[in-house]
Amino acid sequence: MTVQSPLGANELADEYFIETRNRILEIGAFLDRLDRADPSRSARDFRLRALTEALGVLAAAEPNYVSQIQMLLSDPTTEPLPALDRKSAIGAYDHGAQDR
Repeated sequence: MTVQSPLGANELADEYFIETRNRILEIGAFLDRLDRADPSRSARDFRLRALTEALGVLAAAEPNYVSQIQMLLSDPTTEPLPALDRKSAIGAYDHGAQDR
């Protein structure tokens, strides 16, 4: 079910544009820092590949951005792990992992 926003499109843009603009600039700065540190890291790191795919979802301008991105970053498995495989969340699922 789609819920209508109490604010109109212009009101939403007026309220959230600057905040969202800053977030996009932060993403660009993060990617620039990564490239300066190791230009090939983005191709090797599954988290950065996931971010690139998430940016593609945004660029495609299809509805349900959050749902698509959440599914892209989430672990699709349903079986519990026999033991914890890390101490903290890493923010993305490695869809290319061989040992799953």
